[in-house]
Amino acid sequence: MSRLIDISPDRYRPHTLHEDDRVWAQTNCYTDLWIEVLHSLGLDPVPALACAFSSRFDGNQWTFLKLKAEDIYALYGIEVAEMNVWRAPLIHVEDNLAVGMLSTVEVDGYWLPDTLGTSYHEGHTKTTIVPNRIDRVAGELEYFHNSGYYMLRGEDFSGVFDLDRSSLPSFVPYVEQIRLNPVHATNAGNIAEVARRNVAVRAAGNPVRELGRKVIADLEWVQGAGMDAFHLWSFGLLRQCGASAELAADASEFLDTSGFSGMVEAAADFRKVASGAKSVQFQMARAARGRAVDPREQLDEMAVSWKRAMDVVADTVGVDSHRHLRLV
Repeated sequence: MSRLIDISPDRYRPHTLHEDDRVWAQTNCYTDLWIEVLHSLGLDPVPALACAFSSRFDGNQWTFLKLKAEDIYALYGIEVAEMNVWRAPLIHVEDNLAVGMLSTVEVDGYWLPDTLGTSYHEGHTKTTIVPNRIDRVAGELEYFHNSGYYMLRGEDFSGVFDLDRSSLPSFVPYVEQIRLNPVHATNAGNIAEVARRNVAVRAAGNPVRELGRKVIADLEWVQGAGMDAFHLWSFGLLRQCGASAELAADASEFLDTSGFSGMVEAAADFRKVASGAKSVQFQMARAARGRAVDPREQLDEMAVSWKRAMDVVADTVGVDSHRHLRLV
């Protein structure tokens, strides 16, 4: 089967949002692959990062940031919806590709060569990919995952689609259809709509302040839990917070040049949150090795920067403190 998007793993260049000079080179599997899918379609993914304005802390972890289906449709005309999985996932993915649709598919990272050094043939982890080319005869799959575009084959092809199983597993993977429709570029109207919608549903209060309290409360636990537990803990708190803040900075800088002058001030503070979260992560890693640390000052600075940034964003896009859109 030919590629739906005409790209090649050996010549693929990721979006600049995934360059090595970033504070957080990756956010999570879903957000990162959508950045690359949109990039490969010739679309700018940055306007969709306005979803970071609505990220929050739920008491135990930071939002697992995802580009929102309604934003993707408003900005690019692409429809994303869950599909009913009633046959082997590979058949559904092939059927979708045959009619010009992509799919997001939950798979086991154990079978993904791009995770070499973490989960590849070492550990079982849930992650999401977007297949772009399937060759059953050759046993090859080309796919988007995290910040890149890759190929797997042979044993990994059989394993990622669980081909040795004769029936559906009792727990089927989550699969979405991506209907490309007549894809269109963004315009000032839909950019403003998406920005205001996400700011209007932002967290009440200061979620970074709440996260800071949780980090301090968990300090003793982290010191005794070991490094494996620390990595899982940190991914859900500090990495998601820091990466969301960095993407909020990117969205702010984009909006500053798209009719919302002044947003660049928010970007600077969001980047302080991003770098602060990385610094606290390093401190907590030392704690996990049994050392004494005190990240309270850094966490307080992060909370002040987040509030200052969100105040600028809300005022500039025209959303008041009661989450009401203002006429601007």
